[in-house]
Amino acid sequence: MLLSNLFTIEETYLFILFSAIIVVFLVIDLGFFNKKAQKISTKSALYQSIFWVVISVIFGYLIYLYDGGTEKSLEYFSAYLTEYALSVDNIFVILLILRYFNVNENYYHNILFWGILGALVFRAIFIFVGAILIGQFYWILYIFGIFLVYTGIKIFFEDQEDEIEPEKNIFLKIARKYLPISEGDHGGKFVLRKDGKLIFTPLFLVIILIETTDLIFAVDSIPAAFAITVNEFIIYTSNIFAILGLRAKFFLLAGILDKFYLLQKGLSFILVFIGAKMLLEWEYIDIHIPIEMSFGVIILTLILSILLSVLLPKPEEISQSVINED
Repeated sequence: MLLSNLFTIEETYLFILFSAIIVVFLVIDLGFFNKKAQKISTKSALYQSIFWVVISVIFGYLIYLYDGGTEKSLEYFSAYLTEYALSVDNIFVILLILRYFNVNENYYHNILFWGILGALVFRAIFIFVGAILIGQFYWILYIFGIFLVYTGIKIFFEDQEDEIEPEKNIFLKIARKYLPISEGDHGGKFVLRKDGKLIFTPLFLVIILIETTDLIFAVDSIPAAFAITVNEFIIYTSNIFAILGLRAKFFLLAGILDKFYLLQKGLSFILVFIGAKMLLEWEYIDIHIPIEMSFGVIILTLILSILLSVLLPKPEEISQSVINED
């Protein structure tokens, strides 16, 4: 694998198209459809989720047509599916944050919009700094591989936490110490002016917490993407398309996340597999796993995790059923 320093001509055109798609739809979203704070219905969330999945698939098809054929398109879809699946944990944590601060559901959309906008910037920084470092020190990839295997094993044996501790967040501590924070949500505003001074609302703290939480998740997802491909164009576009679908997926899945209780186990297996794949390609071992096989393992694992979660009752449900029968 060689790390490209610049986009190819085809990737440059596709990246311009990608950027135009992002800008246009974000402007339409905030400027036309959601000018006022409102609760997003499940029906609307479903349509938006389908829309972003379709757009992502079309973009992957364009990569197939104009930028390297099957191999690059499968790299794109593998990275996209991995990030899309990993974002389920992100949704869970965001939901806990919003509930912790007792945020009105009408403000969820606006908060997630600005949270995702920040993620676009920070993910770009993570990916392109990572690309530069790997270009200079290729052995960092194997550090990523070890980290992914460790993270996957750790996730497999731990239960999903039902609580968060915002008071331990260093950025939140700094904000509370140095910024004037008001009481109340003030109609969903993040910042307001009072007596000629800028005052920050509690919703601004929510944004800080969501952004820093996304950075933590990026520590898992970005190395996973680099384990699939070192092409920064593929990594960034797949990553961002997955994140753009996150908001709609949040409103769609927020009430039923606990139903997919085996998805966490599936994600842990995917991380271990991707990390092991990277380590096996080390020059002293030199075992190459085709991208077709990687894509198949990722999608099969996700499908099985979801199906088994639906078909098999949770252990506590079985225990409760036995108690009721007694």
